[in-house]
Amino acid sequence: MAFLWIVSCLAFVSAAYGCGVPDVPPVVSGYARIVNGEEAVPHSWPWQVSLQQSNGFHFCGGSLINENWVVTAAHCNVRTYHVVNIGEHDKGYGTTEVVQKIKPAQVFTHPKWNPRTINNDISLIKLSTPAKMSANVSPVCMAESSDSFEAGMKCVTSGWGLMRYNAPSTPNKLQQAALPLLSNEQCKKHWGSNISGVMICAGGDGATSCMGDSGGPLVCEKAGAWTLVGIVSWGSSRCSTSTPAVYARVTELRSWVDQTLAAN
Repeated sequence: MAFLWIVSCLAFVSAAYGCGVPDVPPVVSGYARIVNGEEAVPHSWPWQVSLQQSNGFHFCGGSLINENWVVTAAHCNVRTYHVVNIGEHDKGYGTTEVVQKIKPAQVFTHPKWNPRTINNDISLIKLSTPAKMSANVSPVCMAESSDSFEAGMKCVTSGWGLMRYNAPSTPNKLQQAALPLLSNEQCKKHWGSNISGVMICAGGDGATSCMGDSGGPLVCEKAGAWTLVGIVSWGSSRCSTSTPAVYARVTELRSWVDQTLAAN
């Protein structure tokens, strides 16, 4: 995902739907790539959404965190005339999937979002109508502010981003990649002072994300549930699989998410 441009109600949703536990189990091989990707098992990432223009052009990903809210990257620049496609696997024409197409009612961007430093790269989309939960649609758990996800832990990112940096178009079917987390000290060996405390890095190990994956999830397993740890933010302009990609760090942004949901 290269310049790849992620409360009580959350607890309620977890209890009602069971966040982070797909009805369709994902199958992830060790080092699949979104660049030269591995297709995900259909609907095995049921929180994954496609953010599309009104003509159906996919421009970013996002993650459903409850029936009313989606988290994405601030740099995706989502507007209320865009469309949130929920429950999709194959975005090609002529598929028979039941996809919920919902307009954003409001978009809330982190007040400290900085396009120059790419710090605080997070927006929340309030849906105009609630998403209907099903076997193909359910929320991801969100990392708590107190959570710790250690370097070397294997996590998964997913999206419809480019499968190589100069590809003419994005794939129709959802792709996934298994990526190890890096410490910020390790990541600074690649990106130097561009890396801040509100970022987390993953990859650089034969797999990466690319343009069009922005805003989508980086999930890690915690206590048997998939948990949103990062939001695809930026990386190598050529989607290099030997360079780690950079994600907004959810543990550092969780308190803003809770405040925003509680106030709206």
